[in-house]
Amino acid sequence: MNIQEQLDYLSKGTVDLIEKNDLKAKIERGKPLTIKVGFDPTAPDIHLGHTVVIRKMRHFQQLGHRVIFLIGDFTGMIGDPTGKKATRPALSREEIEANAETYRKQVFKILDPETTEVRFNSEWLGTLGAEGMIKLAAKYTLARIIERDDFRKRFEARQPIAMHELLYPLAQGYDSVALKCDVEMGGTDQLFNLLVGRDLMRSYGQEPQVVLTMPLLEGLDGVEKMSKSLNNYIGINEPPSEMFGKVMSVSDELMWKYYLLLTDLPPAEIEELKRDAHPKAAKQRLAKIVVTDFHSAEAADEAEREFTGIFVSGGRPAEIEEKTLPAGSEPLLLSKILASAGLAESNKDAERRIAQGGVTVDDARVSATRHTLDATAGREYVIKVGKRTFAKVRFE
Repeated sequence: MNIQEQLDYLSKGTVDLIEKNDLKAKIERGKPLTIKVGFDPTAPDIHLGHTVVIRKMRHFQQLGHRVIFLIGDFTGMIGDPTGKKATRPALSREEIEANAETYRKQVFKILDPETTEVRFNSEWLGTLGAEGMIKLAAKYTLARIIERDDFRKRFEARQPIAMHELLYPLAQGYDSVALKCDVEMGGTDQLFNLLVGRDLMRSYGQEPQVVLTMPLLEGLDGVEKMSKSLNNYIGINEPPSEMFGKVMSVSDELMWKYYLLLTDLPPAEIEELKRDAHPKAAKQRLAKIVVTDFHSAEAADEAEREFTGIFVSGGRPAEIEEKTLPAGSEPLLLSKILASAGLAESNKDAERRIAQGGVTVDDARVSATRHTLDATAGREYVIKVGKRTFAKVRFE
């Protein structure tokens, strides 16, 4: 690619690029750039929302640049206050290390392990010491920190802001100083933190980094940011059939944002699909791309066949998870069976699902919340909950 083609490729799907001329100048030097993205290991699993920026890291790799996957084991103990209305509980060192190891295993489903450098920011922040932290804090003012939207709102609402939270943007910014970054990336909610890094690099006499932000990906509900806590996520370690079915449940409108941020198709080809393809066919193609990226083409084909068999032909999956429950001489409420088999979060949740018509037993829909099943030894039922969850429940 020539310079302009590289800039177009790297800016695809981005929101902020500060400054584009700076990035052009850095590329024109002909030397590999240092690209950094930090991840605080606050949860064990990576979902498709996380992969938006990881894919952009891969784009830089493809153009020959040095990519650093930075695990914030030090900053993770502070807890990123971005978007939070209250101080986050601190994670233990053991939790952080366990989550960090899981991150390392998952991220190489996208990044090239041969050209990815994994670093931990405790390398420099852990050795900074009290004197070093005071000197770092002297580089920035409280007035600038309190400009941050979440801090300002909490301050105006007289909600507590812990002192250590104010240090988080400085600690993240110092990562860029320590690594002499050319580019730092993150979601749009990270813009303030990324700009602090740009300012700090100037204070330390370094050329400021280019800041690049990616959109936040809405989850399956089409409203909130994809999040495990909201249960609207697609995990990259989920089984192919589950991943395929979840992508197919995305709204037609949101599908095109997924195409832009979760595939490498050129924008022109996406627009052509949007104009000419039937939404269902386009969504199936998207689902196959996503499953192929995180599993394989064969797994994607099998997931598509299974999806078609279940949702188009009204069939069942080729493999159904088996659940064994203790037998009894008395009939058992279906709601209790669902809860005991892990097919519902509680008896109350099971009753709600039944009342809404979302449960079938041996292909017969059940709507009575007091419905019972024979629970004597040897009895077996195929139970379907919702659109995608099947289980073979056997009493022994």
